[in-house]
Amino acid sequence: MKILRSRYALILTTVLVVQGGFFYLVAQRDEEIPPMPPLEAVPRDLGQFHIYQTLDVDQETRDLLRADDLLSRRYVDGANRNVVDMFVAYFKTQRYGQSPHSPKNCLPGSGWDPISTDRPFIPLPDGRSIQVNRYIVQKGDVRSVTLYWYQTHSRVIASEYAAKFWLVADALRYHRSDTSLVRVTVPVGPGGIEDASRIGIAFVRTLFPELQSRLPI
Repeated sequence: MKILRSRYALILTTVLVVQGGFFYLVAQRDEEIPPMPPLEAVPRDLGQFHIYQTLDVDQETRDLLRADDLLSRRYVDGANRNVVDMFVAYFKTQRYGQSPHSPKNCLPGSGWDPISTDRPFIPLPDGRSIQVNRYIVQKGDVRSVTLYWYQTHSRVIASEYAAKFWLVADALRYHRSDTSLVRVTVPVGPGGIEDASRIGIAFVRTLFPELQSRLPI
């Protein structure tokens, strides 16, 4: 009974109810699926960052994610050669069970041990700010900082639980369930975690306006 009364059990129950409600709701009505330009249209040059290579997404990962479009690239800072990996997965609908996989589940499954997590706000060039997840992980002697968020046509969401809530709300109001997972990863170098975070935030500030202009509105 203590387990049933725990905070985690309550959260899990809420998530399951929300998901069940979503699938019931979308089954009762037609869903609007907006046209989506290919993610490959995201610029290869983003401010001080320039593409270094396009990263391959293996078929096993593609089959697991079931995303409608994927983009995985490695950028470098032209001045300091700082490396940034960018990954975007777009889902035009979540009606048939497709949904983003949280890095908090995927990275530990790939052998990365979590060190810490928080949700900083990142100021954008236009004066707004977005809240994202900062997830710091380690594998052996290698550490990295991952910034990630869920992006829909009208909002940026950090919390996985909030994403489930807005999934139902948007299905009711807009008849839509399209979303994207955006992940930016920076290896921790001699400057430490704070320097890696600074590099990642600078990249996000440049990437976000370009990505927002290309996702369905």
